Amino acid sequence: MNTDVLVIGLVVGCANYLFRYLPLRLAPARAQPGIKRGKTALLLDSIGIASICALLVVSSTPVVMREPDKLWPTLVGFAALGLCFYRTKSIILSTLIGAASFGITLKLFMIFSQGNL
Repeated sequence: MNTDVLVIGLVVGCANYLFRYLPLRLAPARAQPGIKRGKTALLLDSIGIASICALLVVSSTPVVMREPDKLWPTLVGFAALGLCFYRTKSIILSTLIGAASFGITLKLFMIFSQGNL
């Protein structure tokens, strides 16, 4: 077995676990008027972002290993995804903004690398 695959699996597994565990330990449940929400609701709220982040890492790692110039657009997309989710708590909006950030950054990198300004 290739050690790269094992390392990637461990990193993705740990990140996915932490995305599910840390919200239970660090953040209070979001209060909504008239609705009691506990730790289970917080856990279920964090599953969406954990799944998206795990998919992002698993799907982008082979591409970045083959083409290292796509590392920065991937990191920008991941940062936009995390920041947007932190601010809005909307997995749909976060995914769209993360994908758009990746695409725009990739296009800008391609333009600047070719000198087509």
